[in-house]
Amino acid sequence: MHVGKLPPALPALQQVLGVSLVQAGFLLALVQLAGMTLGLPAGLLIQRHGPRRSMLAGLLVLSLASALGGAAQGAPGLLVSRVLEGLGFLCVVLPAPGLLRGMVAPERLSRALGSWGAYMPLGAALAMLLGPWVMMQVEPTWGWRIWWWALSALAALLAALVFRGVPADRTALALGGSSVLPVAGVSSPEVLGLLRLTLKSRGVWLVAVCFAMYSGQWLAVVGFLPSIYAQAGLTAGNTAWLTALVAAVNIIGNLAAGRLLHWGAAPLALLVAGFAAMGGGAVLAFGGDSNSWLRYLAVLAFSMVGGLIPATLFSLAVRLAPSAATVPATVGWMQQWSAFGQFCGPPLVAWVAAQMGHWQLTWAVTGACSLAGILLAWKLQSLLSRDH
Repeated sequence: MHVGKLPPALPALQQVLGVSLVQAGFLLALVQLAGMTLGLPAGLLIQRHGPRRSMLAGLLVLSLASALGGAAQGAPGLLVSRVLEGLGFLCVVLPAPGLLRGMVAPERLSRALGSWGAYMPLGAALAMLLGPWVMMQVEPTWGWRIWWWALSALAALLAALVFRGVPADRTALALGGSSVLPVAGVSSPEVLGLLRLTLKSRGVWLVAVCFAMYSGQWLAVVGFLPSIYAQAGLTAGNTAWLTALVAAVNIIGNLAAGRLLHWGAAPLALLVAGFAAMGGGAVLAFGGDSNSWLRYLAVLAFSMVGGLIPATLFSLAVRLAPSAATVPATVGWMQQWSAFGQFCGPPLVAWVAAQMGHWQLTWAVTGACSLAGILLAWKLQSLLSRDH
């Protein structure tokens, strides 16, 4: 929700704070700066200090950063708060796959990871649906600030719920999962050894870069939809529903991937289907002269079928991690590349749109990412076939 809270607020921020289109692209991207630079080190720190403590710290940082962002008086203050939000976001999302691996029975792990992979579209859909409603309750100068402070309070509430409801790190791993992870107390030499083992794995690199090809184009398209619709003359209420639905249908792809993997579907087939849908959907949505409903259906297909990708990659990250102890580092490296894609994608699409004066060439950026993703998927399949 903290990532997705910005798109519906962009028109107000451009009006109230004078944020430019390129600055808006960086506001979308800067929440990923911490993940882009600290993903792998954060994964190793989580390995040392434990996933529950890391998640609690991340939620509290999110709460503080969102409160500070709501008080910002200009674009620079808002940009700094987005960087801090990115740090909190990283500490929340990195521990989950390793914690699930420790808590969930092996036969349920693919479905659990598929459900977890839906956190981004679910949060983005809720933010894009609720954000405009919250902001319309008061005049524009204060509406976006109330929205920021409301999400600050929500993060604090969730921290309390995690504190009460999630077992302590060592207790969680005693509940009977697929493997027991050494979640805390890892020494510095052991951390360096895990780092070397993780970065020497070809599979870890392929999964990580593949995630970047997905995440960059998804955030770039979904993040700018409210601005695109506003330029087309749609009302804020219609923009909210249309954008929220695009984000929400991504959940269908995530859940379907978890089920299909559980039933024995080949990861290559799911990845190729996802990237092909994203590439083709962007061409239909932005590159042609088709009617508006067909273009909207293409954006829905872009997001929904593209949702097959993150759940599949989360599953592959757990499978291809060099050892159980390197799962947090592997997910951290994947998150680092995912953040790199999300950091580069929105500003690049915004720059192309600013140069051309329209959004029609968005498909060129997303198409290049999709082609690269399909190539990486073939490489991953070759690696899986050789290992088995």
